[in-house]
Amino acid sequence: MSRRALGRACRLWESLARVPVKFPARGRVSVVVSPGSWLCPAGWTGVVVLGGAALVTVPDGGLVEPLRGVLGDALDGAAGVAGLAGRLGVSEVLGPATLAYLDVEDFVPVHEGGGVERVPAGDRDVEGLLEAADGKDAEESGLGEVGSAVWVVRDGGGDVVAAAGYRPWLDSAAHLSVLTAERCRGRGLARAVASAAVDDALAQGLLPQWRARPEPSRRVARALGFREYGEQVSLLVRRTDGWVKGG
Repeated sequence: MSRRALGRACRLWESLARVPVKFPARGRVSVVVSPGSWLCPAGWTGVVVLGGAALVTVPDGGLVEPLRGVLGDALDGAAGVAGLAGRLGVSEVLGPATLAYLDVEDFVPVHEGGGVERVPAGDRDVEGLLEAADGKDAEESGLGEVGSAVWVVRDGGGDVVAAAGYRPWLDSAAHLSVLTAERCRGRGLARAVASAAVDDALAQGLLPQWRARPEPSRRVARALGFREYGEQVSLLVRRTDGWVKGG
């Protein structure tokens, strides 16, 4: 496990909390009040677990102690953050998603990517791929939000069937986005375009970040050398009588 990648990831999320905070020791939980947190939507509770330690932002002080207790139990249990919704009165949940990171020495590039082409962000053919994709897949990919160039593979007719890019986070990380046309999946295209995007991010001195829920996406990340260090979830807590279950 690369301690450097983990350390950079922790510093990234500490900055995204938007208040002074540090990740605690493994097995411990830090909960801070941050109405302006970038870990989650406004008014929500944001939870990030990295290296077995949890950083939590809450919108107000009334959530601090309940969340600290529930998170401590979650870190000790097998369910992890996936079990939080069952312990709290929650109206909505985003995630959980796995967080994976990559150091340059861990990178396993795709060398047979001769068909990969670089196009600018907002390219019309990339927009065509997004429009043709299932709405959920397109949203999950985040490809429409990238700020980098986009690396693509085309089919015989010239249509873009796979694309990858990244969105810089705080000028320190590169949040990867990848999308492959459903009819072309299973051919290694996602890995090829993602490899090109990762290579560019590393050249810019950025920490590549792969945040995903579906197992196929996580397999692509692992094939490129990404290592899973933790997970993220956002919760909209509904505070009513007995809203902490078993607490």
